[in-house]
Amino acid sequence: MIKLSDRLQKIADLIQQGETVADIGTDHGFLPMALWESGVSPHVILSDINAGPLEKARVNIDKYFPKTEFDVRLGSGLSAIQPGEVAAVVIAGMGGQLICEILGEDLDKTRTFQRMILQPRNGQDKLRAWLLLNGFHIYDESLVREGKYLCEIIAVSPGNTENSLGNTEMDLEVSPVLFEKQDPLLVEFIENKIRIEKKILEAVKNGVGKDKYKKLEETEHRIKLLEELRKRSLA
Repeated sequence: MIKLSDRLQKIADLIQQGETVADIGTDHGFLPMALWESGVSPHVILSDINAGPLEKARVNIDKYFPKTEFDVRLGSGLSAIQPGEVAAVVIAGMGGQLICEILGEDLDKTRTFQRMILQPRNGQDKLRAWLLLNGFHIYDESLVREGKYLCEIIAVSPGNTENSLGNTEMDLEVSPVLFEKQDPLLVEFIENKIRIEKKILEAVKNGVGKDKYKKLEETEHRIKLLEELRKRSLA
């Protein structure tokens, strides 16, 4: 039986029983294969823009399920998937800006899927802003550890229903959903951000340039906001 990493398992847990799934940028293909093997998903699509990752997926299919035929497709973003062909779309391990571009290439098609599980490597605030601007509802979020990193998993559905994000200055960066769920990694997540900002602050202090004082002010302001969020997360 395929054993998923904690990150991929967290994504798999968001797929509902009986949902068909397309894994965009599938790479080794472990997630869709595990969803099929466990009986959660009756049909999975493994899609990637490059032939190399798909070949890795085929090698793994031959290794774990030698007599099984999986739906493996070569294509950019959602181009290899038909509108409404699957219930859930997974896009994981890419930059937030790239995910925005993939979803925005054909918005009408994107809105035909019931849910999307997104795991951006960076640019999470930009992705959340794009989702809200384009009428997607962020209904769940989770943090999961992968090595020395804390990954953010964002679950969305089409439909501009009421959303709690975007009301305060830091909502797009530290999701209120994580506070509502009392995510066990939230405190560490915020403290990591504070640590990064303090390193930036020291670098700015030691630097030169006409924008130095403006950057100092901006960084100090961010640290203050993050400290407030940390207190809230500990309450």
